[in-house]
Amino acid sequence: MDTDSRSVLVDVRKYNGSLSAQWTATRLGEDEYGVWLGTAQGVPVSSAADGWTNRFAYVMLVPRDEWWTATFCADPGPEIYCDVCTVPQWDTDGSVLRMVDLDLDVVRPRGGEARVKDEDEFAEHRARYGYPTFVSAKAEEACAWLLQAVRRGSNGVEPFASVYRCWLDGLR
Repeated sequence: MDTDSRSVLVDVRKYNGSLSAQWTATRLGEDEYGVWLGTAQGVPVSSAADGWTNRFAYVMLVPRDEWWTATFCADPGPEIYCDVCTVPQWDTDGSVLRMVDLDLDVVRPRGGEARVKDEDEFAEHRARYGYPTFVSAKAEEACAWLLQAVRRGSNGVEPFASVYRCWLDGLR
């Protein structure tokens, strides 16, 4: 586990280029699963529609060359919240992380079972913004994989089984 503590601007866009969400996180470190970012409770988040303040602390895993990110939240947030997106891209000095939100989310509420969110938004935006077939296929593939990986009792698939806990504990 490589640790670090640099500030990172997380810039998430919709497929048409509009702002989905933007906030500043702390780079916690890196392991075999990817780069881990931490966000404390109360951090302001900007968006095209409106801004908000983060209600709970969380760590976010940015895997290498995957079409998703995973957020692991402190109580009372959902245990796991995965965003299906284009492969996240870092700027050259690692201070900015960019990705395009492809709408599909896989959520495992605390004590509950994993489910897919925003399938209707994915269908609407796929038509409105003209997602290429390749992009739609990669989004659906990532969503299906995530749904299986984050299920309780899914044979301990990491980092969703327990690895995230040490990063989240380190943030508190």
